[in-house]
Amino acid sequence: MGNLFNTYIYNPLFHVLVFIYQNLSFHDLGIAIILLTIFVRLVLLPLFYKGAKDQAIMQKIAPKLREIQLKHKNDKEKLVQATMELYKEHKVSPFSSFLLILIQFPILIALIKLVRSINMIPNVNPIFLGIVDLTQKNFILVILAAVIQYFSSKLLIPKSNKSFKNLSPQEKMSRQMVLFSPLLTILVLWFWPAAAALYWLTFSVFSVIQQIIINKRLNINEEIKEEEKHLDKH
Repeated sequence: MGNLFNTYIYNPLFHVLVFIYQNLSFHDLGIAIILLTIFVRLVLLPLFYKGAKDQAIMQKIAPKLREIQLKHKNDKEKLVQATMELYKEHKVSPFSSFLLILIQFPILIALIKLVRSINMIPNVNPIFLGIVDLTQKNFILVILAAVIQYFSSKLLIPKSNKSFKNLSPQEKMSRQMVLFSPLLTILVLWFWPAAAALYWLTFSVFSVIQQIIINKRLNINEEIKEEEKHLDKH
């Protein structure tokens, strides 16, 4: 397993980081990490776009999903069947967000390993913009990463006119996760070098921009409001 990780994730990222550091980042490791993060996002763009689009569609069908849950709340078999039919109809996978998380962590671990191996890069300068030592912990970058993570998670939650008490258990959990995700970000990044926080911050900013574009393109929030009005009439 370790050999596969080194062959397909760590070694390629290391060579890309060295190239970026020596040729594109003005010998600033922080800029190199930002450019590496953008490079990773662009390489995996089709996968991340599909995941973000699925999340947007999940927002769109949230009112219908709520209706199904109320209709079949006493019949779990019909509830599961109707839910899966709704997902199939809209060609969406409810597990896409978990897939994106699984992809991110190996890359993050590889980056931490890269930072610990920066002495292998000739004449490396680990100071970002002459201020932040990326080999050490940095509270400010961790907090910034957590704040952006909050907005990233919030974009995945549909804007509903319903009060919290009238939401389904699944919707309530989703809204609670919006608050939990930045806390988890702080907990994870607190013990790692600032380079990991910089990567996570850049990655999350990219995610926020992408999700905003997709939500506007699909007109998510307006369609959710219209669907809720339609369901309330019935």
